[in-house]
Amino acid sequence: MFESVSIVIVFVAIIFVVQTVKVVPQQHAWVVERLGKYHSTLGPGLSIVLPFVDRVAYKHVLKEIPLDVPPQVCITRDNTQLNVDGILYFQVTDAMRASYGSSNYIAAITQLAQTTLRSVIGKMELDKTFEERDHINTTIVNAIDESAQNWGVKVLRYEIKDLTPPKEILHAMQAQITAEREKRALIAASEGRQQEQINIASGERAASIAKSEGEMQASINRAQGQAAAILAIATASAEAIRKTASAIREPGGIDAVNLKVAEQYVTAFANLAKTNNSIIVPANLGDMSGLIATAMQVVKSQNKAG
Repeated sequence: MFESVSIVIVFVAIIFVVQTVKVVPQQHAWVVERLGKYHSTLGPGLSIVLPFVDRVAYKHVLKEIPLDVPPQVCITRDNTQLNVDGILYFQVTDAMRASYGSSNYIAAITQLAQTTLRSVIGKMELDKTFEERDHINTTIVNAIDESAQNWGVKVLRYEIKDLTPPKEILHAMQAQITAEREKRALIAASEGRQQEQINIASGERAASIAKSEGEMQASINRAQGQAAAILAIATASAEAIRKTASAIREPGGIDAVNLKVAEQYVTAFANLAKTNNSIIVPANLGDMSGLIATAMQVVKSQNKAG
């Protein structure tokens, strides 16, 4: 009998301890009700509650939770059907609100995400839905988060996984993309040809300029060479004239000049007589005889001097 009572006492003690001591895991929150009314929220670690008076009514995970939003058909502004699905990331921030704010906050978030998505897609044209994914995601997060605060939930982000239009629209879009690519290819080719012609023209222009500059420099060099030659000849002629004049001013210089002129005069007429059948007679024979006489006189003077 005593052993039976002991077993009962031990059993009751175990139950008492189990009902009294609560160990909450990390990133969890437990909502405790006392006599059916909210009493407290237990955080991670060891907690003591009153057995048979307090009870753990709700257990919440405080980690970030991914939630698949079922695919649905949305109609765009230009009356095109789109099959859209996504994934929502949320986190419980207030265990008490998550317990009593909604009977099922996960279902509420899912439904709100779907209705908001249909509303956002309905305001956009088909092409914009593919370009404005970030805008769609941000709009849905802001709309859901505003309502989810009453449920103790923080919506972190929403991502569209897939946007699938009907097959006919896909074929039309593919044809449009192909045409656009061909157009860009033609434009690129024409721009390449245009640039090629520009480069060729620029090269020819540069070559013409270089050639003209070379010819101009060559002309300048030739002119400078001719000028230098003329200057050298003029300098030599002037020097010869100065030396001749200096020699003439010396004693016997005039006689030497007369003798030289007479010799050249006679030689010139002799050469003309050899190359021409006609007889050439000087216009003034008296001048010629006088010149010869002067020359002979100079010769005689030199012989005497010798």
